[in-house]
Amino acid sequence: MPLAHDPRENHLLAALPSEDYERIFANLERIPLPLGESLYESGIQMSYVYFPINSIVSLLYVMEDGSSAEIAVVGNEGIVGVSLFMGGESTPSRAVVQSAGHAYRLRGPLLKHEFYRAGPMQRLLLRYTQALLTQMAQTAVCNRHHTLDQQFCRWLLLSFDRLNSNELVMTQELIADMLGVRREGVTEAAGNVQKAGLIKYSRGHITILNRAGLEKRACECYAVVKKEFDRLLPD
Repeated sequence: MPLAHDPRENHLLAALPSEDYERIFANLERIPLPLGESLYESGIQMSYVYFPINSIVSLLYVMEDGSSAEIAVVGNEGIVGVSLFMGGESTPSRAVVQSAGHAYRLRGPLLKHEFYRAGPMQRLLLRYTQALLTQMAQTAVCNRHHTLDQQFCRWLLLSFDRLNSNELVMTQELIADMLGVRREGVTEAAGNVQKAGLIKYSRGHITILNRAGLEKRACECYAVVKKEFDRLLPD
């Protein structure tokens, strides 16, 4: 028997008043998100939005030569598909499952109908979008000014904040794609952090051993993003 999940494991859905939540509850569809699955591609019109509950989705920009870099991560704190309700309908980025799990999806027209009611759903989504833009901007600054070790620690902390687990399953190749670097660079960064006693990394399984130490080793970017999410969004 699959484990039962409640849509309100997603923080945005949990923050809705009962009346607003009940209007969309029957239309929320629980779906599995396998590792590496694409939820939308660059330039393609979106049909659904996704509310992750125990999975992480990476928003990536992909260059013409196939190289990529992550601009944000979305987990149980948020929603995948911001462009749909912001009026763009599509985006140059793509959304790929970074950590497998489940999400609840909602058809685009239903989400837009709730958004344009100008009630609690709209206010929550706008505040989330502001927090997401902060994460994107800080990621761009981080990639330009901070070491790969610091970027790796920031990425780990953001990922673990969005999981109800102390272990992340992720290959070095996928991490390299997320950070937009060579695999050898990830090998060195992961080795450095592991030698410092902050994580255990074996066969694609990453476990945090010293959270405080990891936060200290990361750059300021993690704290900036976390503070903004904490300020704008409900616990």
